[in-house]
Amino acid sequence: MILDTGKLDSELLKKIVFGKIKYRDDDVKVRPGIGEDCAVIDYGDFDCVMSTDPISSAVNDIGRLCIHITCNDIASNGVKPLGIMLAVMLPEGTTDEDVEHIMAQAAETAAEVEVEIIGGHTEITPAVKQPVIVSTAIGKIPAGQSQSGNDMEPDDYIIMTKSAGLEGCGIAATDHEEALREAKDEDGSPLFTDAEIQKAQGFFDLVSVVKEGVAAGEVGTHGMHDITEGGILGAVWEMCQISGTGCEVWEDAVPMEPETVKICQFFGIDPLRLISSGSMVIIAPKEKKDEMLQAVREAGVDATVIGVIKPPEDGIRMIIRTRTCGKDELGRISVAVAPPYMDEIYKIVKR
Repeated sequence: MILDTGKLDSELLKKIVFGKIKYRDDDVKVRPGIGEDCAVIDYGDFDCVMSTDPISSAVNDIGRLCIHITCNDIASNGVKPLGIMLAVMLPEGTTDEDVEHIMAQAAETAAEVEVEIIGGHTEITPAVKQPVIVSTAIGKIPAGQSQSGNDMEPDDYIIMTKSAGLEGCGIAATDHEEALREAKDEDGSPLFTDAEIQKAQGFFDLVSVVKEGVAAGEVGTHGMHDITEGGILGAVWEMCQISGTGCEVWEDAVPMEPETVKICQFFGIDPLRLISSGSMVIIAPKEKKDEMLQAVREAGVDATVIGVIKPPEDGIRMIIRTRTCGKDELGRISVAVAPPYMDEIYKIVKR
């Protein structure tokens, strides 16, 4: 069977990847699983938290994103990352200036996040046709204090930071800037203004979730997940798989920048299924909702309640508000949320 572009779907991942792992070490506290961003290893008084991720769908800002995407995973456990390693694979024809550009981005971003680049590997290879970077980040936390989605329970609130589609729209506006600038509306005027394109390109400046992850971890969550491939709906679905719960996501509560809406409409993609590094899902115990919102906002990050955790028999569902029979009143439709599939960004990458 030929597989589609993007990460493996959940059932296939469990069957042909997780199902092939045989050896287990007693010092490993958290192992691979659907929705698990990090491994956690017992080091006595401290736990070591580790995560690895690739960047393969972006080109111009790959040096920045390779730092953020994996540090975000560490932050989803309520942990500040301390070190990162980069495996950089570059296509034939790459120049020394290209390498310098990527590494300058990575070094500057690592300094902003306060994580040290502690090793890795760099090579030119015919195995790739565009730059690919796999980054591995590590952090440490006092034993037993890592946040876990296993703690999710009904009546917990689903909080989302910033807005949907940040990374995906940043990629679209940067790697496909020419297409946006050439787009015209019905009367022949430019569809996108310079300000709109520049704002979308600036979304890359928002893709770190370390601040909110650490702030939420200090309050105490029932789990966190940075919103990467699969978008907000994929992230929530995966978290419900970890905990064995259901949920209700309120579509009209999901924050979204107007530039995101416009770019997604132009490319014909769903912002709720679009890679959204820079946004975090935080599961807040019912009694901590207000404290959690305050802590995250005091860290300088927008936060919005977008849903609630439900019993497993309720399923994983999204509530959509719709006009009732053409009238002004708004009705509510409940639809099942499908498992994450190929991220919407690959519809743009293929162009």
